[in-house]
This record gives sequence, C-alpha cells and structure tokens, in this order.
Amino acid sequence: MPRYMMVAVVLTLIGIVVIGRAFYIMTAKKQYWTEVADRLKRDSVSVKPNRGNILSCDGQIMASSIPEYKIYMDFQVGDEKTDSIWRATLDSLCIGLSEIFPERSAAEFRRHLEEGKNKVNRNGSVGARHWPVWPYRIDYNTYIAVKQLPFFNLSRLKSGFHEEEYNARRKPFGTLADRTIGSTYGAKDSARQGLELAYDSLLRGTPGLTNRRKVLNQYLSIPIELPVDGYDIVTTIDVNMQDLAERAVIDELKLIGGDLGVAILMEVATGDIKAIVNMTRCIDGEYREVKNNAVSDLREPGSVFKTASIMVALDDGKVDTTRRVDTGGGVWPMHGREMKDHNWRRGGYGNISLPRTLEVSSNIGVSRIIDEAYGSKPEKFVEGIYRTGLAADLKLPIPGYARPKIRMPEKDKYGHWSNWSKTALPWMSIGYETQIPPISTITFYNAIANDGIMMRPRFVKCLVKDGQVVREFPPERVMDRRIAKLQTVKTMQTILEHVVSQGLGRKAGSRSFKVAGKTGTAQIAEGGGYKTGVMKYWLSFAGFFPADKPRYSCIVCLKKTGLPASGGGMSGVVFHQIAEGVMARNLKLSINDARDTASVPIPDVKPGNLSEASYVLRELGISAKNSWNGSYATGNPVWGKTARRESSVALNEVEQKSRKVPDVVGMGAKDAVFLLESRGMRTALQGRGKVVRQSVAAGSDVVAGSECRLILE
Repeated sequence: MPRYMMVAVVLTLIGIVVIGRAFYIMTAKKQYWTEVADRLKRDSVSVKPNRGNILSCDGQIMASSIPEYKIYMDFQVGDEKTDSIWRATLDSLCIGLSEIFPERSAAEFRRHLEEGKNKVNRNGSVGARHWPVWPYRIDYNTYIAVKQLPFFNLSRLKSGFHEEEYNARRKPFGTLADRTIGSTYGAKDSARQGLELAYDSLLRGTPGLTNRRKVLNQYLSIPIELPVDGYDIVTTIDVNMQDLAERAVIDELKLIGGDLGVAILMEVATGDIKAIVNMTRCIDGEYREVKNNAVSDLREPGSVFKTASIMVALDDGKVDTTRRVDTGGGVWPMHGREMKDHNWRRGGYGNISLPRTLEVSSNIGVSRIIDEAYGSKPEKFVEGIYRTGLAADLKLPIPGYARPKIRMPEKDKYGHWSNWSKTALPWMSIGYETQIPPISTITFYNAIANDGIMMRPRFVKCLVKDGQVVREFPPERVMDRRIAKLQTVKTMQTILEHVVSQGLGRKAGSRSFKVAGKTGTAQIAEGGGYKTGVMKYWLSFAGFFPADKPRYSCIVCLKKTGLPASGGGMSGVVFHQIAEGVMARNLKLSINDARDTASVPIPDVKPGNLSEASYVLRELGISAKNSWNGSYATGNPVWGKTARRESSVALNEVEQKSRKVPDVVGMGAKDAVFLLESRGMRTALQGRGKVVRQSVAAGSDVVAGSECRLILE
C-alpha cells in the first residue's frame, strides 16, 4: 500500500503541474500563441480580388489597382546559425537599404533594426515579431530590390523577413477629374468618393477562399473558391477635353483672382459628360479639386435662369417675341423694392423688345414681363419652371449630388401666402429665390440645344469584363415629353444665338462657328447679408455650340470676391476657350484651302456699288475696266472684260433693268440697300451678315416707295 500511495501522489503532482502549465499558457501566454497561430496556420484564408479599372471613353486608364507592400521583420525566427548570418551581413544590409531609401542613412537603419531585435516583449521574450523595416508602402519593383538584399534573400522561416500586400489605387493622369473619378482609403482598400464609391460593389469584385495546411513542415495553400476580380467601368470622360477644360478654368481663375471654378461639358444628343471641373483655391494659393461643386453646390443661378422664365411665358402664350417692355432709366420699383439693371448708372435700356431683354440681360425687362403675366397666380409660373425640368431629380450616381430647390407658393387655411411675398416672383424670375446646382442648369440648356428633349447626364457607358462588354448604360431621357413646345424651343435657340452674336455674350462666341448661350452674374452674401457681408459674385455662362447644329453644351461658373465681375466677360472667355479647343479637335481642312499665300485671288464682285468695288480691286493691284452695260458681274474673275455694245442699246437695257427688283441674295447689307434704294424702294434689315432672303421677289416690277425686308445671317 505505501508503494501504491507513493505512485498515486506522484501521478497527482504530475497532473497538477500539467494543469497549471496549461492554465499558464491559456492566460499569460495566450496573446503570444494566438499571434503564432495566426501567422503560421489558418484553416481558411480570404483572398482579395483585383479591383476593376476606371477607363475614359476611349479606353485610357484613369484609375487602376497595383500591388503595394509594407515590409517587416520577425526577430524571433531562426536559430544560432541564423543569428551569425545576421551579424555578418548587417552592415551590407543597411548600406543596401540606404541606397534604396536614401531618406535614411545606413547608420540610422542599423540603429532601427537593432532596436527591433533587442526589444523586450510583454511576455519577456526578446525580439519584435512584426517590426517595420520601412514605415511606408513600397511598389513591387522596390519590394523585389529589398528582397534581394543580404539576409533578406533567405527564406521567411530563416530570416523572418515578411510583407503585407495591399491593393493600391493609382491614377495615371494624376488629379485629372479627381473628384469625379473618386478615390479610396489606402489603409482599408475601400472606396471613398466619386465613381469609386458609386460603383464600389461592381469594382470591388468577390473575395476568394483558400485553405492552408501543413504538409511535411511546409504550408500549402489549397484553393477552395477562386476570387472574382471586379468589373472595369468605361466612363464618358474624354481625357483631352477634361485637360482642356481644367487648364482654361485655372488660367482664368489665376487671372481674376477667383476662389472657385466649375465647368461641365456635355454631349447634346446623349447627355454624356465629356469633362467636369471643380477647382478651389487652397491655402497655398494653388487650385485643386476639393469638392465636387458641379453636382453638390446649391446656389442662386443668377441671369442664366432668365432663359427658363422667358421660355415659360412664351410656352404659356402669355407673350410673344414682339412684346416690348419699358425698363425706364435702369431702376424700376417692384412692390416696394428697387429692381436695377447692370447699366442703371448709364441710364438703362429704355423701351426694348422681349428678345432684347435676354440679349442685354435686363433684370427689369424679364421681371416685369413675368410679374405682369403671373403676378396674381405665381404658382402657375413655378409649375411652368417644373415643366422645363429645372427642378427634376436627375438621379445622378455621384455621391453628394444635390437636387434643385425651387419652392412652390403655398397658402394657409385662411388663403394667405405662407411662404411667399409679392417680391418673390420678380426676383425668382431673374435667378434668385432658388437653389440649383450647375449640373441641373447645363442639363436644361442641353435640352434646349436638343430641341426640347432633356437627357439625363451620363457618367458611365458600360461595364467590361475580360475585354467584353457585360452591361451597357444607354442614354436616358429625364422626361418623356419635351420641356416646351418645339416652336418655343426653336425661338429660344434663336434668341440665345443673338445673345452671343449681338448681346452681352460676345466674348463666348467664335469666328469659326456659331455659339448660343446666356450670361449670368449673381451676388453671394457671405459673413452677413447682402449689404453687411463680404460681397462675392457667382459668374456663369451656359450655352451650346455650334448653334446651328448643336453638338456640345457647356456651363462655366466662377466665384470671385469684389468687382469687376462679369459672367460674359469672365466665364464667357473660358467657354470660348473650351469651345474653340473642342471644335479644333474635329477640324478637317479641305485641299482647296491649301493656297499659295504669295498669290492674290481675284475676289468675287457682286452686284452693287461698282465704284467701291473698283476701289477694292485697285488696292489689291488688279487692273479693272468698267464696261457699263446695265448688268452687274456676279463673281466672274474676268469682270471688266465684257464686249462693248452700242451705247443706245446699253442705255435701253439700263432703263429696263431699273424698273425690276434686283436679286440681292448673297450681298452684304450696304450693297443690297444701295441697289434697292437707287430704284426708289425702302429697305428694312433683320439680322447680320449676308442677305439670305428678300421679301419682294427678284425680277418683279418696282413699286416706288414700297418696302423690301431683308433677312441677313
């Protein structure tokens, strides 16, 4: 029995020791062994997929994923032999690291690595297990260079050198369309803003699953479920147009000392956004994309809103283009407040026509027209604005998009206006009392260019997988109907073209093609009211080009402090540069234009004042002989060489022709007026350029004192 008792006691003591040791490992050593288990063995490991690319409309990469690494050392790996190799190669290792990362010397690398090797952990062990060799991410080529250094080129289980791989996002074109393309959180590999966030679920892909098993002291990865890489998305952005628009906006902002610049270029037929710019002046004075102001900024649009006001009045039949309005001397009382035109100090515009109110952007003219037409029923005007689509929800995929805010007049139960005043309608008609983002304004102008069909702004054309289109996003209409009657839209197209050709928008025009649009200048009150705060201005120009066959619409908005401030003179200039640059890309010259600059072509000599035509020919050094026979040459290069006739016959022909209405189509205004009035007729001109139509048919008998209306373009 004593022997049995002794064996029992010994076994009991051994059991107590085993249980105590197990308890110690489970408590005091838990963290250590958990880290070892996580590092050396995982039953199931998630495998990250490759994030899809973001491409421009022509397939150029605007955002792509590339691998990046952070490198670490595990100083508790290895044995005495490994330690001897470490000591022997440490100097050459640090020199190599310093050559790859010149920001830190070899001595600094040595001190840093020795600090990690001698670090005492919580459990009493010596040597850090996850010591960063370099604090920042490095690219693949740098990682390979580091891995080839002495000691680091040993296996992971011997050297302890290991890495963490990240899916980094890079943009080959830098900050081009930065806020629209978006970005990701580097540390989390997750979307942050822009299209990256809007299409994150498609770009991210589906993670895979791998099983890790230890076989013969080696860990093998056995795939269970392969990762599915994300889709590539093809945007509507044109890299060249985007670069052109950004440079034009920044150049003008620097010139005028502006605080903010926005530009949107849209394709008329499809609604494709070809360029979108958001430039904010930062503390260092440089301009960068900080916020997507084009889709998120709710601002009073100013005079670009007048186009919608006049369109509603025309579409409702309240007025027509013959309507005239008295603007006085530039100041007009409106329900107890003074409405002023921009030239009120110079005496105003007086009595002007409805189209002229938009050409010169008369606040008084537009507000009087709208107030007289809708003053008793302002809700009808707002309903008309809603009908144009200006207040529509465009349902844009860009995070941060803000819907327009145009309030509808409401009455309380006693029949009194609860959110309206008599001055609300006049000021709303000229672009105040509303909040509209630039993207909604250009969508409205794009609809005018598109004969009243409003297209939803499109940012993404399709999804691509392995080079194959798997899903398309076709152009969409915002509304099934037109924004107004077709005739109303056509009238507005003509008026907007006149705003540029003979109104305040001249600086937005081009000599090579026609431009249509509207200027806008709105006051912004910051730091107080309009009278006590710092006065800032929101300068706009919205339009489309070419005006006769619209292909693109564009809006440019600039924000600046103090005067001078002009929508046409500042934003219009940026619009001009963008339009010229875009159209130049599609310019195709005819072989007939390749002429010898040393030669002087003989100009066409149209019927008209022959004395002035002779003067021009003499100045060009061309010998001309005037053989007057009552007829007029029409572009014949051998003008002046006609056969002579008997004077009596010539005089008879002259007398007969003087009784007929001449054909003046194709002439300039001066020659046309000369010919008609020399026959005793009166003339009335409409437009500019050359005569394209005359009201009295050529060849008919002249009626003395009758009027011939000439249409010029």
